[in-house]
Amino acid sequence: MASYKQLTAQLKKLHQEVAAAREKEMAQAIADIKQKIAEYDVTAEELGFTSVRKPARKSASTSVPRYRNPKTGETWSGRGRSPGWIAGKNRERFLIEV
Repeated sequence: MASYKQLTAQLKKLHQEVAAAREKEMAQAIADIKQKIAEYDVTAEELGFTSVRKPARKSASTSVPRYRNPKTGETWSGRGRSPGWIAGKNRERFLIEV
């Protein structure tokens, strides 16, 4: 049976061989791709690589209040958990008229 040092040396050698084989195969793949691109006049946009960035997503804005508590003036947008002053009651009574 091989010793620990021998096995780690073999592992290191295998890692180096794997890296060299990957580099060689990648170089060949890149050359093949470049040849096909030149042969068929493929553009980056046709491959899905766009140079135009997508616009940034708008940040979440505050909601417009839809309901108002007539006693305190507290408002609620109608999103999320309903406040205690409107829970279980007819919401039409609390609608803010525009």
